[in-house]
Amino acid sequence: MSGILDWSFMSQVLSDYTFQIVALGTVVLGIATGVVGSFATLRRESLMGDALSHAALPGIGLAFILIQVKITPLLLLGALVTGLIAIFLIQLFTNKLPVKLDGSMALILSSFFGLGLVFLTAIQGQENANQAGLSSFVFGQASAMLRSDVRMIILVSAIILLVIALCWYPFKLITFDQQYAQSIYPNIKWYNFTMALLIVAAIMIGLESVGVILMSALLVGPSIAARQWTDRLLPLVILAGVFGAVSSFIGTYISSTAGRIPTGPAIVVVLSLILFASLFIAPKNGLISQTLRRRKQQRKIKREVADR
Repeated sequence: MSGILDWSFMSQVLSDYTFQIVALGTVVLGIATGVVGSFATLRRESLMGDALSHAALPGIGLAFILIQVKITPLLLLGALVTGLIAIFLIQLFTNKLPVKLDGSMALILSSFFGLGLVFLTAIQGQENANQAGLSSFVFGQASAMLRSDVRMIILVSAIILLVIALCWYPFKLITFDQQYAQSIYPNIKWYNFTMALLIVAAIMIGLESVGVILMSALLVGPSIAARQWTDRLLPLVILAGVFGAVSSFIGTYISSTAGRIPTGPAIVVVLSLILFASLFIAPKNGLISQTLRRRKQQRKIKREVADR
């Protein structure tokens, strides 16, 4: 550990070109997922990210079966298509059938993930299975990130943040008061669809670096941690982006210096530490501050009773 924290060693790692590429990609990804995940968490749709990330797997497998070669943009396009199909089915089940939202998302998650595993199993039986490298989409492989991958992450993340900035007020309304938002925006379903599409886009660019299994943690974790520090939307969104960026950078650094620790799990572990620390020490909603306020209130009540 002392070697990892040694300044000369740190400067050597930070100046490494591969580390800079991977760190830039994961940090930008952490910002985008932290920001867009804040709205899903506040709308109590945390399972949406998990469902859509698992729904992307059959799209990746089917795209490889069709083109028979690993071309990452085309595989991610397949993930986008199945993600959009998952959104449509979730909304269909919720609006047209007696199925609640959480039940619809759980159904889509398990069904699409099972279908994706079937496709991956079929690919393993092909002669060109060694070309697929599709396990990186399941478990993540950020160390293999290229400049082209980073450019795509930056471009898609910039679009996500721009759309959120332009649609800030409608997104804010549908997050806290869906009925009031519908009275102002008759086409409110398109804003809901746009928000779901942004989540799919964030998942799409993070699949190869973090993986299907851990992608939901990067979407939900930063916003839950930020929620402990503030009750206002704008500071929460900004803080979630910061937490996503910090955990991504530290996780990438640990992965680059501590042997064979994969980057995706390292990022999630750091994010979990930030989350648990926020749950305990945050001055706004942390467990320690809540306990202290409760005890203070109890002492105040006892004094008032004693003075009577």
